[in-house]
Amino acid sequence: MPVKQVRVLTLDGGANNEHILYKLQKGWVLRFALGPTLQASPVRIFCNHPKKGEVFKRDVYQEVHWKCPTESKVDRHDVYAEINIYIAGSFKYYFTADGSSVQRNCDGQGYFLVDPKISFTPMDERNRGDEDDDEDDGDELTLDCIQCQTVLTKLLGPFDQWEGRLQVAMETGYNMIHFTPIQELGQSNSAYSLRDQLHLSPVYSPGDKKYDYKDVEALVKKMAKEWKVLSLTDLVYNHTANDSPWLKEHPECGYNLQNSPYLKPAYLVDCILRHFSLDVGGGKFTHRGLPHIVDSNQHLEMMSHILPEIFGQHRMHEFYTVDVNAVVKDFRRAILENRQIHVTKPFLEIIQDPEYRRNMSTVDMDTALRIYNTDRPGVTSRDERIKACCEEFRKKLEELNKRKMSELAGHIEVAISNFIANAKYRFVDGHGPRYGEVTEKNPLMYNYFVAPDGYHGTVESEEATMYGDTAQYIMAVNGWVMGDDPLRNFADPDRTVYLRRELLPWGDSCKLRYGKKPEDCPFLWEHMRKYTEETARIFHGVRLDNCHSTPLWVAEYMLDAARKVQPDLYVVAELFTGNEGLDNLFMNKLGINSLIREALSAHDSHELGRLVHKFGGTSVGSFIQPRVRPLLPCTAHALFFDQTHDNESPVEKRSVYDMFPSAALVSMACCASGSNRGYDQLVPHHIHVVTEDRLYPSWCTWDLPDSSHMNKTFGITEGKRYLNRLHYNLGKNGFTEVFVDQLSHDTVAVTRHNPLSHDSVLMIARTAFHKPDNPNHLYQVRPVTVEGQVEEVLFEASFKETKGYDYVKNEEYINGLPNYCLTSRENLRPEQSQIVHTYLSEDDNRTQVVCTQLTPGSVVILRTSLHQKAKDAIKDVRQRVSQFGYLMRSYSGRTMFDENFDKSNFHSIVSRLSFSDLNRVLYRCDSEERADGNGFGSYDVPGCGAFVYCGLRGVLSMLGEIRPKNDLGHPLCNNLREGDWLPAYIANRLKVHPSTADLGNWFEQIFSSLKHVPRFLIPCYFDAIMAGAYVVIRNHALQLMSDFVRDGSSFAQYLAMGSVEFCGFVADAKLPHLSPNIKQPKPPTVEDQSKDGEGMVEATLSLAAGFPHFASGYMRSWGRDTFISLRGLLLLTGRFQEARYIILAYGGCLRHGLLPNLLSEGSGARYNCRDAVWWWLQSIQDYCKMVENGTDILDDKVSRLYPTDDAPVTTEPGKYDQLLYDVIQEALQRHAEGLKYRERNAGLAIDSNMSDQGFDNEIGVRWDKGFIFGGNQWNCGTWMDKMGSSERADNKGKPATPRNGSAVELVGLSKSALRWLQEMHKTGKYPYNSVSAFVEGQEKEVTYKEWGDLIQENFEKCYWISTMVEPENESHPGAYQSSYHAPELFTPKNAWNALVEVTELLQGPLGMKTLDPKDWSYCPDYNNADDSSDPKVAHGFNYHNGPEWVWIMGYFLRAKLHFAKVLDKDRPGRLRQTVNEIKTCLTKHYAAILHSPWRSLPELTNNNGNYCRDSCPAQAWSVACILEVLYDLEQIADTDELGVRAKQKGDQVAERTINV
Repeated sequence: MPVKQVRVLTLDGGANNEHILYKLQKGWVLRFALGPTLQASPVRIFCNHPKKGEVFKRDVYQEVHWKCPTESKVDRHDVYAEINIYIAGSFKYYFTADGSSVQRNCDGQGYFLVDPKISFTPMDERNRGDEDDDEDDGDELTLDCIQCQTVLTKLLGPFDQWEGRLQVAMETGYNMIHFTPIQELGQSNSAYSLRDQLHLSPVYSPGDKKYDYKDVEALVKKMAKEWKVLSLTDLVYNHTANDSPWLKEHPECGYNLQNSPYLKPAYLVDCILRHFSLDVGGGKFTHRGLPHIVDSNQHLEMMSHILPEIFGQHRMHEFYTVDVNAVVKDFRRAILENRQIHVTKPFLEIIQDPEYRRNMSTVDMDTALRIYNTDRPGVTSRDERIKACCEEFRKKLEELNKRKMSELAGHIEVAISNFIANAKYRFVDGHGPRYGEVTEKNPLMYNYFVAPDGYHGTVESEEATMYGDTAQYIMAVNGWVMGDDPLRNFADPDRTVYLRRELLPWGDSCKLRYGKKPEDCPFLWEHMRKYTEETARIFHGVRLDNCHSTPLWVAEYMLDAARKVQPDLYVVAELFTGNEGLDNLFMNKLGINSLIREALSAHDSHELGRLVHKFGGTSVGSFIQPRVRPLLPCTAHALFFDQTHDNESPVEKRSVYDMFPSAALVSMACCASGSNRGYDQLVPHHIHVVTEDRLYPSWCTWDLPDSSHMNKTFGITEGKRYLNRLHYNLGKNGFTEVFVDQLSHDTVAVTRHNPLSHDSVLMIARTAFHKPDNPNHLYQVRPVTVEGQVEEVLFEASFKETKGYDYVKNEEYINGLPNYCLTSRENLRPEQSQIVHTYLSEDDNRTQVVCTQLTPGSVVILRTSLHQKAKDAIKDVRQRVSQFGYLMRSYSGRTMFDENFDKSNFHSIVSRLSFSDLNRVLYRCDSEERADGNGFGSYDVPGCGAFVYCGLRGVLSMLGEIRPKNDLGHPLCNNLREGDWLPAYIANRLKVHPSTADLGNWFEQIFSSLKHVPRFLIPCYFDAIMAGAYVVIRNHALQLMSDFVRDGSSFAQYLAMGSVEFCGFVADAKLPHLSPNIKQPKPPTVEDQSKDGEGMVEATLSLAAGFPHFASGYMRSWGRDTFISLRGLLLLTGRFQEARYIILAYGGCLRHGLLPNLLSEGSGARYNCRDAVWWWLQSIQDYCKMVENGTDILDDKVSRLYPTDDAPVTTEPGKYDQLLYDVIQEALQRHAEGLKYRERNAGLAIDSNMSDQGFDNEIGVRWDKGFIFGGNQWNCGTWMDKMGSSERADNKGKPATPRNGSAVELVGLSKSALRWLQEMHKTGKYPYNSVSAFVEGQEKEVTYKEWGDLIQENFEKCYWISTMVEPENESHPGAYQSSYHAPELFTPKNAWNALVEVTELLQGPLGMKTLDPKDWSYCPDYNNADDSSDPKVAHGFNYHNGPEWVWIMGYFLRAKLHFAKVLDKDRPGRLRQTVNEIKTCLTKHYAAILHSPWRSLPELTNNNGNYCRDSCPAQAWSVACILEVLYDLEQIADTDELGVRAKQKGDQVAERTINV
């Protein structure tokens, strides 16, 4: 049973997706996920897809409840809601973001379309078993397997003759017949002008036997059951025949002059033009140069002179103007009566007479009185005043009338122009019918209205019929308006289409007037509903005629009724909206499954080939997509016709030689295909839906049939039968991949490929869009190279003219060209072909196909397969990939599993990988890899660039961009096809390390098989190997981590993988050796691979600060960065031993009471930062709190590299061991007593930019306040450590942010350390409780409590700036760290006010601004290459003066969360609001990490989150600090309502989706 497919639709706030097409299949699952803008909102989602067993009702919505696959209480990134799709149709969803269920409050909406499963078995006979059973019983016809032929039903003759005529379609291989309407036709005999929608046309029952719908239904069932041919017919909603009896009984169903009086002027225009046409035909204007035979532009020119004169006689403007005298009279009477004024309008305008009587429009008299009944200067009496008012009012009315007259004159001018243009096409243009003589039957232009015969007379008498009861029988015809908005009804009151003659009219059919709902025209809605239901009961599918002009709400209502009768109704339409978005809207609202597309729209073979590629299938060698993947917008499924019944014959438009090759190309499209009856018989003219009345011939098997019959030799029938069979088999057997190759200007090759068997079918067709001068012409066509061998020539055919036969149009039966024939052969050995020769390559792996006799109209079809060696290689790759187990089956969507194959091998290898190994396997940037000295660096893809990582993550980052787009033309795919360099690189770099050698050998083995796979398939299988392996290895890494990670959200896991990413062993950046006397477990060791190395070396892992700039050598390990990152990357992830080793290693480097900034393996350390030691102390505190028996580290051994400040580095580990608590105490003591020192080796050797004074350092404590202090104006000892380096800008040697004194975060960190040490002393874990210090000139012991209390007493006095005072100093990011690590220093209200201000001033999308934008030094965009003379930015001087740093965001959010929880007691709701704000903020980080090829967060961004080129794209502390925010969120008592709802219901949840 196939694995269930899942498509994920991410919801975005405010997104209206009604114009986007999403397609699903029955049995699939639609999964909704929350987008970034909705993470904090109470989102509820509703859908009208019914629950199983319920009936679909368009306006009934079910709520789709959320589920959560993780244990996270607050992180919504994995929350989802699912719909199991089990019925066909179109379904709408909407969601609200305010917690309500009301659709009008929706925050987004859209549709998804579910295709039907069409069966040959009648619905009432089908097995009513499990509807979710996906097993294919062979009884279904998938959409891509449809071969449909259109027949004009009226040409089938009497019903008892239908079967013989329809047998032609079956024998030609069609499996669906499109019947034009089978109902009674109107007097025009047009196939689409229906007289009676509810009954079979009586013309099909000429004898005594009367046939009805039941007989048609019986025939349709027989065709489906015995012939395996389904049936489809049209639904015509827009119009009905003029002579429909029910329309006369119910004139309200049409647009008549009674219910639509606004059409009266247009009707009079129609009358005038009809009389003009009759007068022209009667010779009335011959004397003016306009004879009754119209055939020149001069005649048309004369019309343009005569018609304005005629229209001028009929005073058309009077339908819109006012009777000035009458209105002025009313105005005067109102003045005399002192009429009271009520509600008025701002200005005077003409109010149209609703009945459109001449000069009966009016104006609002209250408005007229307000504006014009005013005092007039100079008048001496009331009569004079009234007269003056009336004169002014009269002038205004005349002005308004002139406007109306001008407006109407414009309309009439357009109407005349359109009338003449239509006459030009009909009588003058060479591509028109050129009727010649103007007659009543062939007028200059067809009428726009129909009226009873008795209404006709003079124009004046016809105008009289526009009023009273007679008006209801004058009705507007239907038609088509070119370029019109299909969502607007061209017959609505606000349209002037009929007046301006912009309609291409169908004079035999009246346009139907439904209104907006059934109550508006009950009879019409009911009548058409019955028509629809009867049609759906009989037929398997429907074609919506004139769909783009059918009111959407009408079609929705009717199709809902149809699907109640036939749930798996196949719906097709031809849309002419000219806009893909509008096409999608129609498809979405109506559930249209296929749009009719026309091959005849192509202007050459190249365009036809493009259409073949466009309308279905994926590219050959496509990537295997995961079964759980995003729901992507798609293009409409095509029903691709070589000719529709509306098209002219290809013999007329192209050439007869093109008919077979074009049909062959259409049959190779991976979509539904179609044709028109007569195409296969080479009918050389258009079989017109109106004028054609001859019959189709019936099928026979004998030779030389008479004109009433035909057999397989007629035209291209035999060849078309093969093409239809081929098209069906290709669709049925999974040949879903398509490649189109333009071999020459008229020759196209199309390959259909099966991605499972890797068999292919190749067609080469030589088209002839123009009749060839030499039908036997041959020229050299580029050969086609086939991977593997040609197994057989399935089919080949040549098209020739046969002399001695001439076409004579038969009077009774539709006949085709007899003088052309198709010579075809099937199932040949390659060497038997008369059209191509095949040549095997020297290695027998490829075959070259050379066309030798491909004349115009010829087609050859070949079956190819891979060489056995390639098949064996693919089998081996699949077997090895199957070791990934269910993960791979989920990824591929199919089983590639050999039950006899050892599945444990790969998992066994992976299970032995340590964190150090995982770092090497998955990550390692270029410099880390080169540091190993094995000759490897990051793999460079020509034309694209190097991978960001040497490990699998680097490859997957690029593949992850390529796979969803199926971008097989990407440089990486080219590189894979051209050689085996990348697979060899992946295996070899792992083989050189003993701990990863087994994995390298596994890759080598699978890649040794991959190299024998055909090159076009290499990207597909390489991706499958990489993705499957990565998932298994990544899961192993996560399983080694803490419960918080293992059971946490995907976001937490993405961040936690930073632990593997940044933490590794790099040969040129080792940590100092630990004491051999430390407690168990001891650090790991590896074989020394250095040039002079022997034996084993200690391999303690170090934390890189960031990639790629801080990855190796002396730039890798930064004391500050390491310990800011340690809690998030190592402690929260459960990597306690690595954390312990790092703490002890750095502790061994203590010197001057400080830890080094740049570690440089300890021996080259620089002691120029004041904060690393305090972050180290905080990490020790965190370790003791978070690790079981964590305080044991305090009496672990530290091997001191510098036993005294002035001692040289000690290279013998364990020589100077010291307990960790003694090292801690030394650091505190050195600060307490104060120290001034100069950096060792000060000068250019260690820093080429620092001034001489900058090498002087100082640390100490201000004992009047308890604050630690240090530094001077020439150095920068905190994390804001940018030193100017531009001589041009004169900032060299100047710190951008010196921060000498008492940096706020260090004060907070020291307070945190003192509090903790005091607690440790109380519990006996720490032997010291004080330091010795000189206070006010006297040496004294200061306890940690006293020191801490001193800080507590003075902190807010010094650092809090009241909001009542305009601050002189700006908010500093260091306060966030203080407020989190030592929150007791802050009054909660003050802290909250500060955080609110910071939110407004400094918070960016990903990071925090490092300076207030109002500051004169604020420069938010960092460019280290800036060589300008501007000292604020030159050489990146503004590094910390504006750019937005990500790690600070973590501390800011944690501080905000902490104080929100504290203040929530007094202000309930503040915590929830803050949590929501934080979750919304974090969605940007989630998106950033997913979209980053580094799968990480950057060091910083430029203004407003913009990309910064010089920032590290992957920074350890950025990842660590955001992970800490997620951890803090999980610790709060509050839970997310969406996740709780699912768990309370006990719902099963899906497996986690991994984005590779």
